[in-house]
Amino acid sequence: MLKKMGGRGRGRGKAKGAGGRGGGNGAWGSSRGALAAGGGFWDMPGGNQEKVKKARVQASGRGKEKPKEPNPEEEVKAGERKFATACKEIEDRVKKYYDTHQFQDLHDDEEEEDEDDMEEEGVLARVYSGYGEKREESRTQQYLQDAFKSGALVCLICIENIKRTDATWSCEECYCSFHMACVNKWAKDSIFQISEAQADDNQRVDKASIPWCCPKCRFQYGQSKIPSKYFCFCGKLMDPKFDPWLIPHSCGERCGKRLKPECGHSCLLLCHPGPCPPCPKMVESRCHCGQMPPQPRRCCSKNWSCGQLCSQVLACEQHKCEEPCHPGKCKKCPRQSRQNCNCGSETSLRECADPNWQCGKACGKRLNCRHHLCQKICHSEDCGDCPLSGERKCPCGKTQHILPCTQQIPTCGDTCGKLLSCGIHFCAERCHRGACSQCLQFCVKKCRCGSKQKEMACSKELTCEIKCKNLRDCRRHTCNKKCCLGDCPRCEQPCSRTLTCRNHKCESRCHQGPCYPCTIMHTITCRCGKRKIRVPCGREKYTKPPKCSEPCRVPPTCHHPERELHKCHQGNCPTCRLVCNLKLKCRHVCPAPCHDAVPVKVVDTSRRIGPWEPVAAPRIEIQKKPCPPCMVPVPTTCRGKHETPQWPCSDLRPYSCGRKCGRSLACTNHTCEVECHVVDGAPDNTKAGKNCAPCERKCSKARPQGCSHECKKACHPGNCATCHQLTKIKCHCGLTQLFVECEAWNTATTDKEMLQCCKNQCNKMMPCGHRCTKDCHSGPCSAPQNCKKKVAVRCPCKRQKKDFSCHLVGAGKATLECDDVCALKLKEKEKEQEEQANKKLEEEQARQKRELELFEKKMDGKKYKKRNRKVTESNSEKTFWNTYKSLLIFTATVVVAMSAYIIMGS
Repeated sequence: MLKKMGGRGRGRGKAKGAGGRGGGNGAWGSSRGALAAGGGFWDMPGGNQEKVKKARVQASGRGKEKPKEPNPEEEVKAGERKFATACKEIEDRVKKYYDTHQFQDLHDDEEEEDEDDMEEEGVLARVYSGYGEKREESRTQQYLQDAFKSGALVCLICIENIKRTDATWSCEECYCSFHMACVNKWAKDSIFQISEAQADDNQRVDKASIPWCCPKCRFQYGQSKIPSKYFCFCGKLMDPKFDPWLIPHSCGERCGKRLKPECGHSCLLLCHPGPCPPCPKMVESRCHCGQMPPQPRRCCSKNWSCGQLCSQVLACEQHKCEEPCHPGKCKKCPRQSRQNCNCGSETSLRECADPNWQCGKACGKRLNCRHHLCQKICHSEDCGDCPLSGERKCPCGKTQHILPCTQQIPTCGDTCGKLLSCGIHFCAERCHRGACSQCLQFCVKKCRCGSKQKEMACSKELTCEIKCKNLRDCRRHTCNKKCCLGDCPRCEQPCSRTLTCRNHKCESRCHQGPCYPCTIMHTITCRCGKRKIRVPCGREKYTKPPKCSEPCRVPPTCHHPERELHKCHQGNCPTCRLVCNLKLKCRHVCPAPCHDAVPVKVVDTSRRIGPWEPVAAPRIEIQKKPCPPCMVPVPTTCRGKHETPQWPCSDLRPYSCGRKCGRSLACTNHTCEVECHVVDGAPDNTKAGKNCAPCERKCSKARPQGCSHECKKACHPGNCATCHQLTKIKCHCGLTQLFVECEAWNTATTDKEMLQCCKNQCNKMMPCGHRCTKDCHSGPCSAPQNCKKKVAVRCPCKRQKKDFSCHLVGAGKATLECDDVCALKLKEKEKEQEEQANKKLEEEQARQKRELELFEKKMDGKKYKKRNRKVTESNSEKTFWNTYKSLLIFTATVVVAMSAYIIMGS
């Protein structure tokens, strides 16, 4: 928690500076950060530099008692202890500060876009503390509630939320709040547009007297009331700070404004938005009719009705008022009576409250001249004198006559001289009765706009067909009036510009400047409709519905009669988590959570033409899923009745446990190896049944010792029969294979030596190298002393040979020595070998001599040839022709060419 607070505090500390609240929050970091920051810690409210210095002195040791020799390891450990102690003290101070300023810091973050609803009841109780116990549900109550709800206050100019820390201005007439910067720009832009329009119309512009209007109610303000400073609602405090325990944008003091209608009292609420509530003071007042004695009542409702009949005399002065006690004058008399008209010629049944009425006929009474009748419509006053009596003038007004009303005034005969309708010429006829005729003179007349002129009758008006191109007062559309005098009419076309709400168009006539904000208010309610907020048009799409603590009343979409209890919300209700409890086919109850309405993500790939088209985004569909398989454990026996485990109810079926049957077959040697199956006709649980597979194996019983042959019978009970098969064995000498019955060979004891003998001579060799003299036998062969074979013996030179018996040679008794002939032949052989060696030596020397001579010849021939080539080359270098051969040829060619050219020219 401290780490999170430290990060946020450091950011605000930089923005607000080192002093005040910003400096205090800047030290809300970790202990290391606080030590490193330095100045941020000392500015923290309640921080005392002297106390911290003392703490550091205490942490570093209790004074200097005895000087000791410095030890590096001890100094490092002491420094760590000091640092840990200082960190702990700083953390304790930060925690203490956090405990005292926790709520204030949580609401001091101006960068949060979404503001939570404030604690409403406590603040409203303090605001109404001076008003009394009774609260009236009025406009004030609605404004107060909107001030606490996030997103309820919206500036109609920029269509943005008004945050609790923004500078605002409120209209005095409609009490609508706007951003200070927005309304200031609105006022200046309105004044500029009006002044520009007056300047374009060549009117005298007095910018100081141009008013501006509220964007909502269009209440006019003077330029002196253009907002430039941020005040609270009551206007007492400039730049009010946000306090979570007060209404936003208020100072927290008593309002003190004069109440409307004027009653002489002031508002008792704390500084608040909206109109002041009705006056709560107690006064004594009478009822409207005054029949009841005075009663104490609130000043706002001091005009009261006692409920009795008024009984005051009506204007007809005949009947009394029969209405209950009421304010103001009594109504007209509702009764009817027969009344004469003003002239008295007719009588009619009319309302008693309206006695004067006209019959619509001429009066018809004789005037005082006794010759003419009154021609006025039915009237009650005197008819007056005859209009034809007295002094009268002729029709042109130049002569006067006094004649009786029965005689007509004659014409004077002079020129009429009245100004004709053209306004330029006069009537040239003689004095006449009736209206003058039209002007018949011709003159050059200009059209009304002055662009064309023409000679025509003066009585007629000249108008051209040129359309006026001046802009109307909207500065958007042209006049287009033919032959306009310059007084272009107001633009009557609808504005039709899209308002800032982006939903409606301006319905006013076309005008200059920005359109007034949309006046439509939308009511946003929670799901159940208990909580409501009103927002301007254009904000309904972005405003979150109000939070509601009422239980959700949406009917369930599953088979349960009611949903789980949860608060009112927007969007779909959470998936039902109650137990399904539906009966399954197995008559057990489904224990899984409800699955009647489960959101499932579905991707539609059927509309794709090919792989190049993008895959449609997945959508969520509410589907009803079947109950999962029943998992209630039920005891189930396998087919072979080997085991009875607990199986899920949904998996109940005849099953095989996978083991072998294991029942004893008819051979009594083997068991049924078929996988677990149903056994029919078994006498007991150990014997095989009819449907067990019969034993088809060969006999696998142990054979007698020495017999390697299989029993030719199938697997059978009891002992096997005697083996009569021939066994192939080798004789003692190993050269011949013998065939003997298996039974005779295995049962023989002393005759085995004879059965294995092949009757041939032993093929083994004696140590002397000759064959054994015995027949096929076992054991050792005959001794060498018994060998009688002849062996050839030679003398040392291998010339003489003689045969002796083998046993004599082996005993060393048979020898043969060389004689004189052998010695002579040995000497001849040695001499012959010596001669051959000398001959080879002489041949080798001759060969080497030939090779040496050949080499010397080759070397002498090379030296001679090299010397001759050098001489030839030296001789060729000294030849003049070889040196200047090419130059001489070129010169001769040029001379011949020049001679030929000269000859041809001559």
